[in-house]
Formats: sequence, C-alpha cells, structure tokens
Amino acid sequence: MNRITDPRQAAREFLETIRQSRCAVALTGAGVSTASGIPDFRGAGGLYSKISPQTFEIDFLMSSPADYYKIAIEHIHPLVDKDPNPAHFMLARIEQHGLLKALITQNIDGLHGKAGSKNVIEFHGNVVQFYCTKCEKSFDRLFVDQKIRREAIPQCDLCGSLIRPGIVFFGDLIPPEPLYAARQYTQKADLFIALGSSLEVNPAALLAQEAWRAGARLIIINRGPTRLDSAASDRYEVELTEFSNEILCAL
Repeated sequence: MNRITDPRQAAREFLETIRQSRCAVALTGAGVSTASGIPDFRGAGGLYSKISPQTFEIDFLMSSPADYYKIAIEHIHPLVDKDPNPAHFMLARIEQHGLLKALITQNIDGLHGKAGSKNVIEFHGNVVQFYCTKCEKSFDRLFVDQKIRREAIPQCDLCGSLIRPGIVFFGDLIPPEPLYAARQYTQKADLFIALGSSLEVNPAALLAQEAWRAGARLIIINRGPTRLDSAASDRYEVELTEFSNEILCAL
C-alpha cells in the first residue's frame, strides 16, 4: 500500500492516477463536510455527542415524531444552510474536467450539489426534501419548519398524515433508484475513491469493497483509520481542505 501524509504529494499522485483512469467513482462521508462546520457523527464533539444515535432510527421518528422534530429543527435541518468547502468544490471541478464519472455520498446536507457537482447519488437522501408518509405529497423544508414551530408535528395538508424527511433512517431500506445507480457505477469503476469516510456504515461502505473485489484500484483519503485500509492501493492520511486546495490550484 502506498501511504502518503503530505497533501501536495498526495494531490500530485491523485491527479496522475485519476487522469489515467477510465471510470473513476467517488464515495464521500461525513469527513468531507466537517470543514463546512458540520460535525461528523462519531468523532470528538461529533453529532452523537449532542444527540442520541436513536434519533436516526425510523422507529423513533414514527413512535415519537414530536421528539424527533424537536431535535431535528435544531441539529439536523440547519445542515443545509452551510456552505460548501474546498473538498466539495474540488470534486465538482474534477467532474467538470471529465475525470469523475459519479459521486456517491453518504451525507444528507446537499453540499455537493451546492458546489456544482452534477452526477450526485445521495445514498442516504437529504434534509431538503420531505414527503407525506401516506399520500407521498412532497414538501419543502420551509413549510415543514413552520409546521414544527406551530404544531410540533408536521402533518400533510392533504391527508393529515405525518410528514417525514427524505433521509434514510436506520431501519429504512435504501431507495431502489440510488441503490441501483450506485451499484452500476461501482461495477464499472476502475478507480474507486473513498473520502472522509471510516467505511463503517453499510450498505454504502460495502460499495468500496465491491469495487475493490471487482478489480478497481481503491484510494482512501481520510485522517483516521478505516475498515478497508488493508485493501487500499493508496492511503492518503491528509487534511482534506489542504489536499483539495492543492488539486484546485493544479487544475
């Protein structure tokens, strides 16, 4: 395994590798958004230090919607108000240069789209879109937040049922469309890049493993250890903002 800790060297080798690839696919995790002021989940000072992991269980939402939305309006919905950071812009730029075929993200903050990435597969959904649990009518965040402040539990103005966010909770199934698209790109990839993810949360983390088993070169860019370090051809233990700025300057 090629292990690099210098951001400039990592950026140089990364660009050389991705330019030689036929089909490069990226998977991003919470570490990509920390420089935007969004805490990761498990790290020191992370989201789980402020709220319980139970918050993201579908049973909690369905059994205690008022409790869920009280937490969500303070800690989860504001994620979409943040701005993209250099890592988001770097991924958008390499896509614009034709070097990245698809971007699969575990993040629910919508920042890749804000940064200009086009082919984004939001594997865990997002907190921008909401829908009725019965009639499936769509709602935006502004409407839902107003409902929460007035009524505690947002209910559909068409059928009166609970409105839920368009994120994938623990206990939910990954929607067929992003699951199919992610697997299609994973199977085609000759280069798979995991950024800012510990590769612990399945099934998203399994995509990296599937790509590696299918013969793709695996690059992992993360400050901490990941579950697939032993499979990586290249392991960049670099700060993502520094690494991303080096690439942005080189393109």
